[in-house]
Amino acid sequence: MYEKDGTGYYIVDGHVHFWNAGADNRNRFGEGFIECFYGYHSSLSPEEWLWTKDKFDRYTEQDMIHDLFEVGYADKAIFQPTYLKDFFPGGFNTIEQNAEIAARHPDRFVVNGAFDPRDGELGLRRLEEDHRRHGIKGVKLYTAEWKGSSRGYKLSDASALRYLEKCQELGITNIHVHKGPTIWPLDRDAFDVKDVDVAATEFPGLNFIVEHCGLPRLDDFCWIATQEPNVLGGLAVAIPFIHSRPRYFAKVIGELLFWLGEDRITFASDYAIWQPKWLVEKFVDFQIPEDMQGEYGRLTTDVKRKILGLNAARLYDLKVPDELRAAGDGSGTVASPEAAV
Repeated sequence: MYEKDGTGYYIVDGHVHFWNAGADNRNRFGEGFIECFYGYHSSLSPEEWLWTKDKFDRYTEQDMIHDLFEVGYADKAIFQPTYLKDFFPGGFNTIEQNAEIAARHPDRFVVNGAFDPRDGELGLRRLEEDHRRHGIKGVKLYTAEWKGSSRGYKLSDASALRYLEKCQELGITNIHVHKGPTIWPLDRDAFDVKDVDVAATEFPGLNFIVEHCGLPRLDDFCWIATQEPNVLGGLAVAIPFIHSRPRYFAKVIGELLFWLGEDRITFASDYAIWQPKWLVEKFVDFQIPEDMQGEYGRLTTDVKRKILGLNAARLYDLKVPDELRAAGDGSGTVASPEAAV
C-alpha cells in the first residue's frame, strides 16, 4: 500500500519478471535483446535508480522482493512469463521459475502462464497442465516471438483462436499481450495491435490487457479499444515517460482516459526494467498540465486509485480493504474468472 496526504492506495504491479539474461543463458540475439531492455532502463529511469548492466542481466530474488514489496509499495505483483527460448536456451522468464518464488512468498504474487499457438496439441496440453498445477487466471503472449523460421503469429490466426477458446473453457480470463514497442531483434509489425480486434470480438468473455497500450500505435489501439469493451490498456513502458517526458505521458494517459475510461487502465512497472517505487510516487503526484486540462481534464484521487491497483484487483478477484476502495470501483465491464468457468 502507498499512502500520501492521508489517502491510501492499493497497489497491484501488473507486469513483473524474474529473468535470467546472464551470459550463460543467451546467444547473440539474447544479448541484443537484453541490451535493448537496458537501453529502455537507462534512458527513462531517474539517475538514482539506474542499475549496472551486470545486475540488470541477473538480479537476485532478494533484490526483487525488496524492490517490489519492501520499498516499492506493491500489495500484489503479477508474474508475466516470457520464454524466448530461441534467444535464451533455458528460458528468459518461465512459469516454473516464477512459481518457485511465489511459493516462497505466499500472498505476494499472482502467477500467470503463457502459450504459443505454434506449439499445437502439445502446447494445449501444457496450458491445461499449467492451469491445473498453478491455478493460472491469466496468460502473457508475445506475438513477435521467434520460433525456428517463424518470426511471430497473430491473435487472429486459427491456431491462436483455438488456444483462446481453451482459455475460455478453463476460466483463464485475462489475456495479457505485448503490443507496442519492439525489442531488437524482434519485428516491429509483429507487435501491431490490429489482431486484438478480431480476438476481442470473438471472445467477449475474455479480457485483453494490451500491455504498453499499443505504443507507438496509440491511436490504432484507442480506436479498437473504444469499440471492444473487453480491451484494457496496460501502462508498462508508457508510465516511465512521466519522469523525462511528462507532457508526452499526459497525452498518453489523457487519450486512454478519453477513449477507454478510468476502469480499463492498469499500472505496471515491467520490473526489472523500472522500479515501482518512483513510478508510484510520481504518478500519485502527477497532474495533467493546466494548458492540457481543457482537452483531457484532471486526474482525480479515485482515478489514480483505480489505475494503480483497483482495476487489476477486479480482473484477478483480489481482496481489497474497504478503506482503499474508490468511488465507483467495481463497476467496470470486465470478465471475472468465476463468470467464465
